Amino acid sequence: MTGGVRDLAVHLLGRVDYGGSLDLQERLLQARISDDISDSLLLLEHEPVITMGFSAKQEHLLQTNSALRDRGIEVIKVSRGGDVTYHGPGQLVAYAIVDLKPNQRDVKRYVWNLEEVLLRVTTVFGLSARRIENLHGIWIEDRKIGAVGVRIKRWVTMHGFSLNVSTDLSAYDLIVPCGIEDKQVTSLQRELQQNIKMDTAFHLTAEKFAEVFGRRIVWM
Repeated sequence: MTGGVRDLAVHLLGRVDYGGSLDLQERLLQARISDDISDSLLLLEHEPVITMGFSAKQEHLLQTNSALRDRGIEVIKVSRGGDVTYHGPGQLVAYAIVDLKPNQRDVKRYVWNLEEVLLRVTTVFGLSARRIENLHGIWIEDRKIGAVGVRIKRWVTMHGFSLNVSTDLSAYDLIVPCGIEDKQVTSLQRELQQNIKMDTAFHLTAEKFAEVFGRRIVWM
């Protein structure tokens, strides 16, 4: 950190299985709590997986666990807020290990800032996304394109947000996404009718995250 601006170590991890990324997050969380590392942002894609947060309901899985496993999709209960969601290839996932002390200790504001990162990314692509009152994430009309789910321990964050870039949207037919039955899911590719390179989305997300949170990127 120089001149009061914190470093943000950005890790471009490629495609990672969910369990491996969770172990890495837990290690980085403890290291950040101990002040052994700087704030970090992990940018990656996952192998197909359905995760269930604190408030997830089993009936929001529209297939049995065994049927999902037969399709190569894991089902994992996780220690984040939110309901049930899908991660898979073509979806940008961002995990933030950030110390909110001393002056950002506001959970609602933190979630708002993560949504702001997503809004700024979609704006660069020429899309008009928005928040919907009482619902987390960001939306294009009534179509969800970005999701947020976090955990905070001693004011250090983990988990984060996802953005559908070129995700196989048919996978969302297997769940009630985020427990919301009357909304659709979309992606940058569907809205723009063109391919978006994941590397472009990764770098743009890192830049907008640093912009919103006032950090200086250190590429790892």
